[in-house]
Amino acid sequence: MFRLNVRGRMMIAHSFVGEIFGPAQGLHGATYVVDVAFSRKGLDPDGLVVDIGLAHVAVDAVLADLNYKNLDDLPEFKGINTTTEFLAQEVWRRLGAKVTDGSLGVHASGLSGISVTLRESDVAWASYEGPIGD
Repeated sequence: MFRLNVRGRMMIAHSFVGEIFGPAQGLHGATYVVDVAFSRKGLDPDGLVVDIGLAHVAVDAVLADLNYKNLDDLPEFKGINTTTEFLAQEVWRRLGAKVTDGSLGVHASGLSGISVTLRESDVAWASYEGPIGD
């Protein structure tokens, strides 16, 4: 399996519902280093997993939609605890849509999966990985 990795960053604000979250039930911020790995079984005709430039553009576009936002104010997240785990899957879902809409180039349809890791600190992070098309 081949992988190409790119990195981005985002800063968000949000709050959680539920006693398990303790003080995080109140509005607070998080700064994430976002690592994205695109994978495929064989290289494309150009010898690539995916065009690295297009991968950066796609990741930056997905993160821009969330960056510097209070997620509690976004209608698509109403009633959802936007945990790090949830956000990793959401970034994965949005990147999958970029594969489907052609934003990652003509050969991106050969990608087999995407893995998204949100690093909240050097000691805590969460990931979501899935095949393209799920």
